[in-house]
Amino acid sequence: MAVGSAERLTDDGTVRSPTDVLSEAFARHGADRVAISFSGAEDVILIDMAVRLGVRPQVFSLDTGRLHAETYRFLETVRERYDLALEVLTPNADAVADLVKRKGLFSFYRDGHQECCAIRKIEPLKRKLSSLDAWITGQRRDQSATRTAVPFVQPDIAFSRPDHSITKYNPLAHWSSAEVWQYIRTHDVPYNPLHDHGFASIGCEPCTRPVGPHEHERNGRWWWEQADGKECGLHAQNIRPVRIVG
Repeated sequence: MAVGSAERLTDDGTVRSPTDVLSEAFARHGADRVAISFSGAEDVILIDMAVRLGVRPQVFSLDTGRLHAETYRFLETVRERYDLALEVLTPNADAVADLVKRKGLFSFYRDGHQECCAIRKIEPLKRKLSSLDAWITGQRRDQSATRTAVPFVQPDIAFSRPDHSITKYNPLAHWSSAEVWQYIRTHDVPYNPLHDHGFASIGCEPCTRPVGPHEHERNGRWWWEQADGKECGLHAQNIRPVRIVG
Protein backbone atom coordinates (compact mmCIF):
# COMPACT_ATOMS: atom_id res chain seq x y z
CA MET A 1 0.00 0.00 0.00
CA ALA A 2 1.21 3.51 -0.72
CA VAL A 3 1.46 5.87 2.24
CA GLY A 4 -1.48 8.02 1.18
CA SER A 5 -3.89 5.14 0.64
CA ALA A 6 -4.84 4.91 4.35
CA GLU A 7 -6.18 8.46 4.43
CA ARG A 8 -9.66 7.34 3.38
CA LEU A 9 -9.86 5.41 6.66
CA THR A 10 -9.86 8.54 8.83
CA ASP A 11 -12.92 9.45 10.86
CA ASP A 12 -16.06 11.01 9.40
CA GLY A 13 -17.29 12.29 12.76
CA THR A 14 -19.43 9.29 13.66
CA VAL A 15 -18.99 7.37 16.91
CA ARG A 16 -18.01 3.75 16.47
CA SER A 17 -17.97 0.90 18.96
CA PRO A 18 -14.56 -0.49 19.94
CA THR A 19 -15.48 -3.93 18.63
CA ASP A 20 -16.42 -2.47 15.24
CA VAL A 21 -13.02 -0.80 15.00
CA LEU A 22 -11.24 -3.97 16.09
CA SER A 23 -13.21 -6.05 13.60
CA GLU A 24 -12.26 -3.66 10.81
CA ALA A 25 -8.59 -3.88 11.74
CA PHE A 26 -8.51 -7.68 11.70
CA ALA A 27 -10.65 -7.91 8.56
CA ARG A 28 -8.52 -5.45 6.60
CA HIS A 29 -5.09 -6.66 7.62
CA GLY A 30 -5.41 -10.16 9.03
CA ALA A 31 -4.38 -11.20 12.53
CA ASP A 32 -0.80 -11.80 11.41
CA ARG A 33 -0.29 -8.24 10.07
CA VAL A 34 -1.87 -6.20 12.86
CA ALA A 35 -0.92 -6.22 16.54
CA ILE A 36 -2.16 -4.76 19.81
CA SER A 37 0.35 -2.59 21.64
CA PHE A 38 0.02 -3.56 25.30
CA SER A 39 1.08 -1.52 28.31
CA GLY A 40 -1.93 -0.42 30.32
CA ALA A 41 -5.52 -1.06 31.37
CA GLU A 42 -7.01 0.06 28.05
CA ASP A 43 -4.84 -2.37 26.12
CA VAL A 44 -5.98 -5.37 28.16
CA ILE A 45 -9.57 -4.39 27.38
CA LEU A 46 -8.67 -4.51 23.69
CA ILE A 47 -7.11 -7.95 24.15
CA ASP A 48 -10.22 -9.11 26.01
CA MET A 49 -12.49 -7.76 23.26
CA ALA A 50 -10.42 -9.37 20.51
CA VAL A 51 -10.58 -12.74 22.25
CA ARG A 52 -14.36 -12.36 22.62
CA LEU A 53 -14.51 -11.73 18.86
CA GLY A 54 -12.85 -15.10 18.36
CA VAL A 55 -9.48 -13.62 17.33
CA ARG A 56 -6.18 -14.77 18.76
CA PRO A 57 -4.46 -11.37 18.59
CA GLN A 58 -0.81 -10.66 18.08
CA VAL A 59 0.30 -8.63 21.12
CA PHE A 60 3.55 -6.87 21.89
CA SER A 61 4.84 -4.82 24.80
CA LEU A 62 7.80 -2.47 25.10
CA ASP A 63 10.19 -3.36 27.91
CA THR A 64 12.27 -0.23 28.42
CA GLY A 65 14.33 -1.80 31.20
CA ARG A 66 12.93 0.82 33.59
CA LEU A 67 9.45 -0.57 34.31
CA HIS A 68 8.03 -1.18 37.79
CA ALA A 69 8.32 -4.70 39.18
CA GLU A 70 4.52 -4.77 39.34
CA THR A 71 4.36 -4.09 35.60
CA TYR A 72 6.59 -7.05 34.75
CA ARG A 73 4.39 -9.32 36.85
CA PHE A 74 1.32 -7.80 35.19
CA LEU A 75 2.67 -8.77 31.76
CA GLU A 76 2.86 -12.39 32.87
CA THR A 77 -0.64 -12.25 34.37
CA VAL A 78 -2.05 -11.11 31.03
CA ARG A 79 0.02 -13.64 29.10
CA GLU A 80 -1.36 -16.49 31.20
CA ARG A 81 -4.94 -15.19 31.42
CA TYR A 82 -5.38 -14.99 27.64
CA ASP A 83 -2.87 -17.71 26.67
CA LEU A 84 -0.88 -15.22 24.58
CA ALA A 85 2.44 -15.52 22.85
CA LEU A 86 3.12 -12.02 24.19
CA GLU A 87 6.16 -10.50 22.47
CA VAL A 88 8.32 -8.32 24.72
CA LEU A 89 10.44 -5.85 22.76
CA THR A 90 13.71 -4.56 24.20
CA PRO A 91 15.90 -1.60 23.19
CA ASN A 92 19.31 -1.84 21.56
CA ALA A 93 21.69 -2.54 24.44
CA ASP A 94 24.58 -0.59 22.91
CA ALA A 95 22.41 2.51 22.46
CA VAL A 96 21.21 2.33 26.07
CA ALA A 97 24.76 1.83 27.34
CA ASP A 98 26.00 4.81 25.33
CA LEU A 99 23.26 7.09 26.68
CA VAL A 100 23.93 6.06 30.27
CA LYS A 101 27.69 6.46 29.81
CA ARG A 102 27.29 9.96 28.38
CA LYS A 103 24.49 11.33 30.53
CA GLY A 104 23.83 8.99 33.42
CA LEU A 105 20.65 7.17 34.40
CA PHE A 106 18.41 10.20 34.96
CA SER A 107 19.24 12.66 32.19
CA PHE A 108 15.54 13.03 31.34
CA TYR A 109 14.94 15.12 34.46
CA ARG A 110 17.44 17.61 33.09
CA ASP A 111 17.13 17.32 29.30
CA GLY A 112 13.56 16.11 28.84
CA HIS A 113 12.38 12.59 28.15
CA GLN A 114 12.59 12.52 24.35
CA GLU A 115 16.12 11.15 23.96
CA CYS A 116 15.65 8.34 26.46
CA CYS A 117 12.25 7.39 25.02
CA ALA A 118 13.65 7.43 21.49
CA ILE A 119 16.16 4.75 22.46
CA ARG A 120 14.07 2.68 24.83
CA LYS A 121 10.67 2.86 23.11
CA ILE A 122 10.62 4.34 19.60
CA GLU A 123 13.45 2.30 18.11
CA PRO A 124 12.02 -1.08 19.26
CA LEU A 125 8.57 -0.04 18.04
CA LYS A 126 9.98 0.98 14.68
CA ARG A 127 11.54 -2.46 14.33
CA LYS A 128 8.27 -4.18 15.19
CA LEU A 129 6.13 -2.07 12.86
CA SER A 130 8.39 -2.92 9.93
CA SER A 131 6.78 -6.39 10.02
CA LEU A 132 3.18 -5.11 10.35
CA ASP A 133 0.65 -3.18 8.31
CA ALA A 134 -1.24 -1.82 11.33
CA TRP A 135 -1.22 -1.55 15.08
CA ILE A 136 -3.92 -1.09 17.70
CA THR A 137 -3.54 1.27 20.67
CA GLY A 138 -5.52 2.16 23.78
CA GLN A 139 -5.37 5.93 23.25
CA ARG A 140 -8.35 7.93 24.53
CA ARG A 141 -9.25 11.51 23.72
CA ASP A 142 -9.65 12.48 27.36
CA GLN A 143 -6.23 11.15 28.43
CA SER A 144 -4.28 14.33 27.79
CA ALA A 145 -4.13 17.65 25.98
CA THR A 146 -2.22 15.96 23.15
CA ARG A 147 -4.95 13.37 22.45
CA THR A 148 -8.17 15.37 22.22
CA ALA A 149 -8.46 14.81 18.46
CA VAL A 150 -7.38 11.17 18.29
CA PRO A 151 -9.48 9.43 15.59
CA PHE A 152 -10.66 5.83 15.58
CA VAL A 153 -8.53 5.05 12.52
CA GLN A 154 -5.64 7.05 11.09
CA PRO A 155 -2.65 6.74 8.79
CA ASP A 156 0.43 6.55 10.99
CA ILE A 157 2.53 9.19 9.31
CA ALA A 158 5.26 8.86 11.92
CA PHE A 159 6.15 5.24 11.14
CA SER A 160 4.97 4.81 7.55
CA ARG A 161 7.56 4.76 4.77
CA PRO A 162 7.10 5.58 1.08
CA ASP A 163 7.01 1.84 0.35
CA HIS A 164 5.20 0.66 3.49
CA SER A 165 2.06 2.24 4.91
CA ILE A 166 1.16 1.77 8.57
CA THR A 167 -2.38 2.29 9.85
CA LYS A 168 -3.14 3.00 13.51
CA TYR A 169 -6.41 1.96 15.15
CA ASN A 170 -7.63 3.58 18.39
CA PRO A 171 -10.84 1.69 19.26
CA LEU A 172 -11.31 3.37 22.66
CA ALA A 173 -10.78 6.91 21.38
CA HIS A 174 -14.16 8.12 22.64
CA TRP A 175 -14.20 6.24 25.95
CA SER A 176 -13.78 7.88 29.34
CA SER A 177 -11.73 6.58 32.25
CA ALA A 178 -14.99 5.64 33.98
CA GLU A 179 -16.00 3.47 31.01
CA VAL A 180 -12.60 1.76 31.06
CA TRP A 181 -12.95 0.79 34.70
CA GLN A 182 -16.57 -0.22 34.30
CA TYR A 183 -15.52 -2.70 31.60
CA ILE A 184 -12.67 -3.99 33.77
CA ARG A 185 -14.99 -4.61 36.72
CA THR A 186 -17.81 -6.08 34.62
CA HIS A 187 -15.60 -8.55 32.75
CA ASP A 188 -13.04 -9.20 35.51
CA VAL A 189 -10.20 -7.98 33.31
CA PRO A 190 -6.76 -8.02 35.00
CA TYR A 191 -5.07 -4.69 35.67
CA ASN A 192 -1.77 -3.42 37.02
CA PRO A 193 -1.90 -3.41 40.86
CA LEU A 194 -0.19 -0.01 40.84
CA HIS A 195 -3.60 1.44 39.94
CA ASP A 196 -4.69 0.58 43.48
CA HIS A 197 -1.89 2.76 44.84
CA GLY A 198 -2.73 6.02 43.09
CA PHE A 199 -1.01 5.40 39.74
CA ALA A 200 -3.58 6.46 37.14
CA SER A 201 -1.27 6.30 34.10
CA ILE A 202 1.73 3.98 34.29
CA GLY A 203 4.99 4.21 32.38
CA CYS A 204 8.61 3.79 33.40
CA GLU A 205 9.34 3.81 37.12
CA PRO A 206 11.45 7.01 37.23
CA CYS A 207 8.95 8.94 35.10
CA THR A 208 5.69 7.88 36.76
CA ARG A 209 4.21 8.85 40.11
CA PRO A 210 0.83 8.58 41.85
CA VAL A 211 -1.69 11.38 41.41
CA GLY A 212 -4.11 12.90 43.87
CA PRO A 213 -7.87 12.22 43.83
CA HIS A 214 -8.64 15.38 41.84
CA GLU A 215 -5.61 15.38 39.53
CA HIS A 216 -5.76 14.43 35.85
CA GLU A 217 -4.49 10.91 35.19
CA ARG A 218 -1.57 12.11 33.04
CA ASN A 219 -0.26 14.47 35.74
CA GLY A 220 1.78 11.58 37.05
CA ARG A 221 3.69 11.17 33.79
CA TRP A 222 6.76 13.36 33.18
CA TRP A 223 5.39 15.76 35.81
CA TRP A 224 8.33 18.14 35.41
CA GLU A 225 7.33 18.92 31.79
CA GLN A 226 4.51 20.89 30.17
CA ALA A 227 1.20 19.06 29.64
CA ASP A 228 1.11 19.76 25.88
CA GLY A 229 4.37 17.86 25.31
CA LYS A 230 3.68 14.67 27.21
CA GLU A 231 4.11 12.15 24.42
CA CYS A 232 7.04 9.75 24.44
CA GLY A 233 7.23 9.64 20.65
CA LEU A 234 5.09 6.58 20.01
CA HIS A 235 2.22 8.97 19.28
CA ALA A 236 4.27 12.01 18.30
CA GLN A 237 1.92 12.90 15.46
CA ASN A 238 -0.66 13.86 18.10
CA ILE A 239 1.49 16.95 18.72
CA ARG A 240 2.68 17.76 15.20
CA PRO A 241 3.06 16.04 11.82
CA VAL A 242 6.29 14.07 12.00
CA ARG A 243 7.90 11.21 10.16
CA ILE A 244 10.17 9.11 12.38
CA VAL A 245 11.36 6.75 9.67
CA GLY A 246 12.39 7.75 6.19
